[in-house]
Amino acid sequence: MRNLPNDTEELGASVPQGALAPVCAATGADENLWPVALSAGWRCVSTPPGACATPAALDAPEAAIRAEDWLDAEVPGTVASALRAAGKLDFERPGPYASFDHWYRLTLTGHGMRRLRLSGLASIAEVWLDERLLLTSDSMFVAHDIEFELDGMATLALCFRTLDAALAARRTRARWRPRLVTPATLRNVRTTLLGHMPGWCPSLQAVGPWRPIELLSDAPDAIHSVDLSTSMQGDDGIVNVTVRFVHAHDETAAATLCCAHAQTALEWRDAHTLSGTLRVEQAERWWPHTHGAPTRHAVTLQLAQRATLPDIALGDVGFRTIEVDRDLNSADGAGFALRINGVPVFCRGACWTSADLATLTGTPGQLEHTFALVRDAGMNMIRVGGTMVYESDAFYRLADANGILVWQDFAFANFDYPTDAAFTAAVETEATQFLARTRRYAALAVLCGGSEADQQGAMFGLPPEMREQALFTQQLPGIVARERPDVPYVSNSPSGGTWPFSTRTGVTHYYGVSAYQRPLDDVRRSQVRFASECLAFANVPDDATLHDALGTIHEHDPRWKAAVPRDPGAGWDFDDVRDHYVRALFGIEPTQVRYEDPQRFLDLSRAVVAELMIDVFAEWRRAGSSCGGGLVWQLQDLRAGAGWGTIDACGRPKSAWHGLAQVLQPVQAVITDEGLNGLDIHLVNDGALGLALQLELVCLRDGAVTVAQASRAVELAPRSVQRVSAADLLGRFFDFTHAYRFGPRAHDVTIATLRDPASGAIVSEAFHLPERRAHDRHDLGIAATPQRTEHGWQLVIESRRFARCVHIADAHYRARRDWFHLPPNRPVAIDLVPLDDNAHDVAPDGEVRAINAAAPVFYR
Repeated sequence: MRNLPNDTEELGASVPQGALAPVCAATGADENLWPVALSAGWRCVSTPPGACATPAALDAPEAAIRAEDWLDAEVPGTVASALRAAGKLDFERPGPYASFDHWYRLTLTGHGMRRLRLSGLASIAEVWLDERLLLTSDSMFVAHDIEFELDGMATLALCFRTLDAALAARRTRARWRPRLVTPATLRNVRTTLLGHMPGWCPSLQAVGPWRPIELLSDAPDAIHSVDLSTSMQGDDGIVNVTVRFVHAHDETAAATLCCAHAQTALEWRDAHTLSGTLRVEQAERWWPHTHGAPTRHAVTLQLAQRATLPDIALGDVGFRTIEVDRDLNSADGAGFALRINGVPVFCRGACWTSADLATLTGTPGQLEHTFALVRDAGMNMIRVGGTMVYESDAFYRLADANGILVWQDFAFANFDYPTDAAFTAAVETEATQFLARTRRYAALAVLCGGSEADQQGAMFGLPPEMREQALFTQQLPGIVARERPDVPYVSNSPSGGTWPFSTRTGVTHYYGVSAYQRPLDDVRRSQVRFASECLAFANVPDDATLHDALGTIHEHDPRWKAAVPRDPGAGWDFDDVRDHYVRALFGIEPTQVRYEDPQRFLDLSRAVVAELMIDVFAEWRRAGSSCGGGLVWQLQDLRAGAGWGTIDACGRPKSAWHGLAQVLQPVQAVITDEGLNGLDIHLVNDGALGLALQLELVCLRDGAVTVAQASRAVELAPRSVQRVSAADLLGRFFDFTHAYRFGPRAHDVTIATLRDPASGAIVSEAFHLPERRAHDRHDLGIAATPQRTEHGWQLVIESRRFARCVHIADAHYRARRDWFHLPPNRPVAIDLVPLDDNAHDVAPDGEVRAINAAAPVFYR
């Protein structure tokens, strides 16, 4: 056995090519060029720490390992995913996996040299071939290539040693000890904090081969690694490529790189390595989907010796530029916003957790489903935080394809990290490999040193010079400048100012509205520049998920509270936060309504979050706002229940998602309450084309009687935001906000509607209620009729009076559009999505509810 030549340096510049095999197959290229995944045939077993020093000890009588103790294990995977597949995982009370040793083994057969790629081993690992130790690894974020000779049959064994010894090792004293993570000595170990954060997620600790294990192909033209990067020179796209082959080649053989309408000859650096640069003139650019098309271009390689075979597909690339704008709508240089291809982009989305906590990856289907929901909601950015893991190539590839920007933290959070040479070297390898692996992806938009490390020091009272970490201010920015100079770097999230969490400087985590229970006017007062985290609530899933996943809809059930997130040491949880806003906005005591009408309690809890999402993002998207973006905490729950996610653990959107989908679209109308100045209507057009639309304004009394109305043709310039005063639009006095109070309130709701004048179709709609209380309930005259279409089922809903926060609860379907306001006498057709993939032909069966309706309306 020996390591491949220049193992660390070469692998640092490589892309795990198993992820590219499907791309090549789709184009007819030879799949035999790419590594083969060793995914099946593995078995695993857990042993007491140190009980088995070598693989042979597993079969010794004193080990007392029975045949039934071994579990089938899929790779990539973890001990938790193997236990789940065997029906032995207690998700809420998992064992302390990191305190045991865990062995995986697989039988290999054949003759000759084998080259193995191990893309990620969590977390203290040994790799054995029979009784020969081939590799040790102490970071789950580092990949390894090894080489060995096979002569017949051999056993490949992986041992994941207990973390206990590493956690107990004495290191330098930290300047602070965060309460978020247990134990605090995890600062010394390169592993994810998932599973070690009480109150955030189940204690499902990451142990096992969580990334692919692959055999490099032995074909003559087998690919070892491909390094692709792009840049822009004026309007031309530049592609840089380095292709390394497993075997030596004839250095006189011709090789051609092709992309879009351009091609160029590559040069041999040595017998294993081709490299070169290609210019694509007038390249069509990649855009976030809210602002244009996320155009990608296929890159292929032609080799003279393969003249009769298809070109080798190297994957897709996008061309774009990204810059930081520090002066968005202000001249103080203290802001933060992104310009993509020179255009200001309001970044909106959510913080990523994991598609599956057990595998830390999720299936391709899970990822595709989640990215579709992200795009449908109008989100254009996902943040992968420092408390999570670096995601798979499939994740970044889907981000590219869907036009979703990625804010990527390096996997550091909260701690005062070691500064010794070994730790610094580990960081160098980890960061270099990650950036090389993701160098091809246009979606990678921000690279951030980590999460809340600077904030922790500041909250302990340390001044900037005493809490600074060279890891974030020197080492990581240096690596980024070398490996991804096209991506802006941020030292920490949050950062900027004497207080790194100051809301009006740089990047902040905004929890004024939410955890700190501030009133809605705090959103404007806080002058948020960019919220890389915001708006955390215990978001209640719909009834179907509460029944399917929890088996209860009662908030006082212990299973409910186990899933409600809380910060360690706090005397409150995020149920309390949500309940505060039910009380403050709706004027209803949540404790009382939970006792008297549990179903209404749940609906009010869902509705208030949807309305808060709309209110906050309307403020941030308004004309004149200095906010460059907001990312909700979090995108998806890690467990079933009222977690932070806007999507529940079953992959179903919650009310928070539906609220965001109503305020984050590329063409959007929003309303802001300007007090004595009345209402302002803000019209947003993120697209590259101007739009000629009709703006309509109507105010209703008793939810049905029109007391004021006006309309105007409006021109929405490309990539613009304009403000229209409701007073100017109406042309006379009307107390839109009920601020003057010259007598009783004249109306219940103001509706601003943007229409396509040619078709009459509604492009966007916004609502304002001068009175937010939700005590009054009426017979709204709601009618609901299921209809079968060629694409599935729809539900046509109509109401005689304004219906607030309309919700569709069906036994077999979820509504594609939900938690919306419905104007009177305007029927809408809502697509229904089966809860079960096999339920397309089942007839809908459910009810329509609204928080101002006296009773639900049933349909069959």
